[in-house]
Amino acid sequence: MNVHATALAETHHLDEPTSAFARDVIDDLSRAPKRLSPKYFYDATGSELFEQITVLPEYYPTRTELSILRDHSRAIAGFIPEGAALVEFGAGATTKVRLLLGECRLGAYVPVDISGDFLSAQASALRADYPGLGVYPVTADFTAPFELPEAVRGMPKVGFFPGSTLGNFEPGEACTFLKGARTILGKNARMILGVDLEKDERTLYDAYNDTAGVTARFNLNVLHRINRELGGDFDVGAFIHRAIYNRDRHRIEMHLISKKALTCEVLGQKFSFRPGESIHTENSYKYSIERFALLARVSGWRLTETWTDRNGMFSVHALVASD
Repeated sequence: MNVHATALAETHHLDEPTSAFARDVIDDLSRAPKRLSPKYFYDATGSELFEQITVLPEYYPTRTELSILRDHSRAIAGFIPEGAALVEFGAGATTKVRLLLGECRLGAYVPVDISGDFLSAQASALRADYPGLGVYPVTADFTAPFELPEAVRGMPKVGFFPGSTLGNFEPGEACTFLKGARTILGKNARMILGVDLEKDERTLYDAYNDTAGVTARFNLNVLHRINRELGGDFDVGAFIHRAIYNRDRHRIEMHLISKKALTCEVLGQKFSFRPGESIHTENSYKYSIERFALLARVSGWRLTETWTDRNGMFSVHALVASD
């Protein structure tokens, strides 16, 4: 952690979540090349924009995964022990978990997300629709250790990590996350996890460069958030969204590209940009089933079953903690 970034955050008397945001932003923009963590996409505006992305015609992951969850809901729900607490990492909208609720008898549902306002609204809606289900939201960075609610301590635990969020992590980070999730879930942990699969490059490119420009607004919103929450002075209009496929590393890369030479300031710290300089905001790794099974194995999990769509575009996996 950059000591100067920590001192700046403390000097401005920010609350802890905002201080963490400030430290990461200052630290990451001080690097060469510059970067920002994708976890900061998801303020209220970012979460709403992402929900718009999920229904775009070019963006196949959400609708494809939903089709898998619908077509195999009974088998996937059968993997969840009766009375278990289902812990959803990075919960967002409850669309996917609702496909399983009618097929299993949960003891509780624990959505975990960094966007507290959005999480609270989703939890309230779920309680209204499922009044017999204990819903215990946890506002936390799900990539770091957090405490589960006391109410679910004695229940079997099943992690739920749908979407292609695992692909946002570097492989080493994905391994760390999976190990951490196993620790949080405890003894005899299970997990249901979505993974995007390798496919033709045109499909991948179009999914992250939609014609409506929603993904571009989603990417640029992190600069608006820095301006709003950290008093930054980014000229957001001076940056453009760019997403490319890195074939050698099996990943989509998202960048914000400076259109001109400029200087921006965050909490008194200045950052200079050259024309064409990038802020690397996100990766989205695409896996083969074999490469994912290896990742799971070295992370302390055993892959027991995989469900895919008929075209092999996306996958949902059942994992059991290794002995």
